[in-house]
Amino acid sequence: MGMAAPAKPSATYADIERLPPDITGQLIDGVLYTHSRPATPHAQAASVLGMDLGGAFHRGRGGPGGWILLDEPELHFGLDVVVPDLGGWRRERMPALPRAPFLTLAPDWVCEVLSPSTASIDRGPKLKVYGRERIPWVWLVDPIGRTLEVLALDGPTYRITDVYTGRGAVRAQPFDAIELDLDAVFPAEEIDPI
Repeated sequence: MGMAAPAKPSATYADIERLPPDITGQLIDGVLYTHSRPATPHAQAASVLGMDLGGAFHRGRGGPGGWILLDEPELHFGLDVVVPDLGGWRRERMPALPRAPFLTLAPDWVCEVLSPSTASIDRGPKLKVYGRERIPWVWLVDPIGRTLEVLALDGPTYRITDVYTGRGAVRAQPFDAIELDLDAVFPAEEIDPI
């Protein structure tokens, strides 16, 4: 009988702390995932969504308010550390933002803007973490494919409730009190970088 290979050591938060400042690190099931800052289509989608939702829901301007919305919140769930592009908490669950370097209270909504380098992680291991933590709503935004997928927690997994494609105004849960203009979220056309 041969000897079993030693178990591969799991990554820890110390591995994230050692990363350069321009690299985002996430830990899922002991695996360290890293990626650099996003390209402009990704940044545009996340920025526009943050502005549109933030005004109406975080600040209550042109919308009902009642939420705390954050760009790239660091979330700690046990040993897992994830950083969605956007996260939102209903104020009845989190009346004020705590002074902390990270949050442990699961959001009520997260948005992942898909990039070629992160889509498989966002749709795979991260989505499983979100389901385990009982996050009711997940948006998957593909700026290149020009789609917004709305996922609702249904038991232990997510089901797709809507897929919006292309252009125009949409009302997407849980933020369906306002219209979102997909023309502003998605890049109008590809241009060569300067």
